[in-house]
Amino acid sequence: MDEYESAAEEPAVPIIRQPTRSLSDENIHLSSATETLKLTDFDVRGTLGTGTFGKVLLVRLRTSSEEEETSKYFALKVLRKDAIVRLRQVEHVNAERYILTRVRHPFIVDLYATFQDNLNVYMLLSYVPGGELFTHLRRARRFTPDVTRFYLATIILALKYLHSFNIIYRDLKPENLLLDSRGYLRLTDFGFAKIVEDRTWTLCGTPEYLAPEIIQSDGHGKAADWWACGILCYEMLVGYPPFFDESPYGIYEKILKGKIYWPREMDPLSRELIRAFLHPDRTKRLGNMIGGPQDVLDHPWFRGVDWDSVERKEIRAPIIPHVLSPDDTRHFSQLPMPSTHDIPGLIPGAEPPLRPLQRFEHISYTFEFPSYTPAIPV
Repeated sequence: MDEYESAAEEPAVPIIRQPTRSLSDENIHLSSATETLKLTDFDVRGTLGTGTFGKVLLVRLRTSSEEEETSKYFALKVLRKDAIVRLRQVEHVNAERYILTRVRHPFIVDLYATFQDNLNVYMLLSYVPGGELFTHLRRARRFTPDVTRFYLATIILALKYLHSFNIIYRDLKPENLLLDSRGYLRLTDFGFAKIVEDRTWTLCGTPEYLAPEIIQSDGHGKAADWWACGILCYEMLVGYPPFFDESPYGIYEKILKGKIYWPREMDPLSRELIRAFLHPDRTKRLGNMIGGPQDVLDHPWFRGVDWDSVERKEIRAPIIPHVLSPDDTRHFSQLPMPSTHDIPGLIPGAEPPLRPLQRFEHISYTFEFPSYTPAIPV
């Protein structure tokens, strides 16, 4: 028989841990070739996606040699400055740049360079051609435990790496997980990522994935990412998240009540893992207890996983995206090309853009609004 179970419980104060390393001590991963890049060195080949602040374009580097065909293509994230300021996202955008310039992990997108013009901020990122995990999950309807285990393992390794710097991601969901040409996941969109030593109180994220402490404005930290792992695990196994409603407030009420529907076909060990991630008491939540992320790696549900082989990408992925060429966009929505008026810095001969920002420069994006003072120098 199908079951419902309540996870509601009085939350407690989370465990505070010092980072194992400091992000400010990390090298800024920038090849010497990007020091001379200009926005006008790129041709726009298509639009990969759109969002609240702007869009993501597929671009090709004109100056690449023919032998480097696969390295010619990049994803260029274009963010409108006026929208960033109007929606009070300046601090988040600067934090995203600061973090991505310093992290390097096989399951996180790479940032190669950043630019700006009078209208936009531009981030040059690795192009991940396999599309969103969301698309593949909807096509399959649900994943088997083995497929779910593979994807969840890559996410856990990425979060373990980020948390070692006290970086919380805060926006885990299938739409922010891209499949590369070999079928491995890459975490993208660090707009909500933040370096947090203890707790932060900003309400941000996707409603279905918010931890109770975020909704209750009780302060949140790394434990919120582990809660999101539980939501994602459930969604991959069942096909939809455990808490959903027509309105965000309805979703929040269900999260706080903690009543979870368990399909009868879900095996007991999968249920136990999800319950451990979705524990309302942060001090008892898997990943946030005294053992930290190692508790997740040692959980019986992951028995048999060779974590080092996963991180070295030595295991064949369950889904290998069909990609015919380096600029193949079949796994993304077919969207119209942007207007040249919206991307002046990319158009040769247009109004000169502001001086390109390289990743090693300790300065912020320039926002021409008198009331704005940069929150994070990068």
